[in-house]
Amino acid sequence: MDEQKRKKKEHGQTCYAFPNKPTPSMPIVIDEAKCAGCNKCVNICTMDLILPNPEKGKPPIIMYPEECYREGDCVTECPVQGAITLRHPLMGRVHYKDKETGEIKRI
Repeated sequence: MDEQKRKKKEHGQTCYAFPNKPTPSMPIVIDEAKCAGCNKCVNICTMDLILPNPEKGKPPIIMYPEECYREGDCVTECPVQGAITLRHPLMGRVHYKDKETGEIKRI
């Protein structure tokens, strides 16, 4: 993953903010091809882990993925179906056993 930069200039100083590297349980996945860059997910996130991209129309930056509560507000607020996917931890996912094959599957 390419590191994204958020650049801010104030009083002749430059400040860079770098998002944390993706963790194995990256809870929020944003499809860059579908994202309209409306930043509604930024406004609704209760944990403030999503920041607006400084480039207009680009997907937001996920700064602190490990702090996500997995509430799903960002997914429901997004106007584009499938632009944001919320992934729950593997052990928190619902699993079931197929009666015909006996295979255990996860949703």
